[in-house]
Amino acid sequence: MAHVVVTIAGRTYRMACEDGEEAHLDELAKLVENKILSLRDGFGDIGEQRITVMAALTLADEASIATRKLEAVQTELAALRADAAAAKEAEAALTEKLAAALENATMRVERLSRDLRHGGDETPPML
Repeated sequence: MAHVVVTIAGRTYRMACEDGEEAHLDELAKLVENKILSLRDGFGDIGEQRITVMAALTLADEASIATRKLEAVQTELAALRADAAAAKEAEAALTEKLAAALENATMRVERLSRDLRHGGDETPPML
């Protein structure tokens, strides 16, 4: 298990994390620190605990919004995939109908061709 030392709101914390996750944890700590600094710039010195709670709630709200957007995109993607599958099925059915119609038209043309060759005086053999 790896360890990272991060500083948030002027306090240093030693954090444990999985090996290879050190840089990610450091980025997260910087995100929290930047949110605290941003809120402090906007609200002034309202107390460390209050500003930290506000930062946590703001980040939680941003995460919640991102989660809802992700869920909406996933729902839309599932609908698009279903539409694509339905379109492929419709295409296959239409291709099958067109092939049958083409086969039927071919048989009619062959029958008419035989009729013309025989001059219409005798009944051509049926297929």
